[in-house]
Amino acid sequence: MSVELIYALPQKQYHFHIILNNYSTVRQVIEKSGILRLHKEINIYVNKIGIYGKVVSLEDIVQQGDRIEIYRSLYMDPMELRRKRVKRTKK
Repeated sequence: MSVELIYALPQKQYHFHIILNNYSTVRQVIEKSGILRLHKEINIYVNKIGIYGKVVSLEDIVQQGDRIEIYRSLYMDPMELRRKRVKRTKK
């Protein structure tokens, strides 16, 4: 079975294609990818994990073709960031 793992930073995106056994969990996909060795800031118990934008647990079973996404914390609320941009353009 083949799945994808995505982790996006502001300046760089990581995209892994992973081959694994049937009945593998989200946790197994993340561990097999090696992303945790590359990015020590990822904590799979704190960061939310999703499949196609829907938050899932680490023990969920992945399906053929799933796209697992590791979400990072936002530095600023998107609405607040938009308000600040609008204020700057009005000046």
